Amino acid sequence: MELPKLFITFLIIQALFISQIQVQAANSNLFREYIGAEFKNVKFPDVPINSNVQFHFLLSFAIDYTTSVSSIKNAHSNVKVALSLGGDSVRNNPAYFSPSSIDSWVSNAVTSLTSIIKQYHLDGIDIDYEHFKGDPDTFAECIGRLITTLKRNKVISFASIAPFDDDQVQKHYLALWKKYGQQIDYVNFQFYAYDKATTVSQFLNYFKTQSSNYNGGKVLVSFSTDTSGGLKPANGFFDACRTLKNQQQLHGIFVWSADNSKAKGFPYEKQAQQLLAGRN
Repeated sequence: MELPKLFITFLIIQALFISQIQVQAANSNLFREYIGAEFKNVKFPDVPINSNVQFHFLLSFAIDYTTSVSSIKNAHSNVKVALSLGGDSVRNNPAYFSPSSIDSWVSNAVTSLTSIIKQYHLDGIDIDYEHFKGDPDTFAECIGRLITTLKRNKVISFASIAPFDDDQVQKHYLALWKKYGQQIDYVNFQFYAYDKATTVSQFLNYFKTQSSNYNGGKVLVSFSTDTSGGLKPANGFFDACRTLKNQQQLHGIFVWSADNSKAKGFPYEKQAQQLLAGRN
């Protein structure tokens, strides 16, 4: 069993981590889903994968996917897998970004992540820190240098960030974007952190605001399948997506998370991928 080894390695990682760009407006068929955060034993094959989309699994925390990453990628040529760093908490303990120094953090992070990414055949990383013991400039330098180095060394092919509308969170991620935005491929903005009563028009305004904040970036829209807020599929999420698609601004959709979707059979994941694949 490789689980104990991977579990320990991920916990070590969690403890360790504990110029504007111009992009033409264009739709994308990118679908991304977080998996493993709730420890509900969801597996890659449980999740429906439409062959006509780009599909990214985002691995959340310590989960046993050591042997199945290569398997799911071999079975589906459109699948890539990334490791998500940070998050709100790990087993009810806040996941802090807390570096002792920029140089040591970057050095240790590059070494540890390079080993894990190569060993488990991963493709990218997702930055999802939500709690900070370092100032915005330190966060920007640490994460920016990490992404830049991993890309330069051809360890990863893409990187994303996952901010939401909170003053402290935005200060840190916007500092990162301002200096290293050209290295960040996707902005997984957590639109489900907004109020549960969010309407379609409000959602579209939120998207406009965050697209301005992360100017030039590929801001993905999102919904959750748990009890958190935002615009739910039952309340018009896909109507908002169609509006953005008609405006050539639908850069992709991501979902939080497969763990919560499994019990109901992933109906909204299927619908999202059908929309992205060209069938509304």
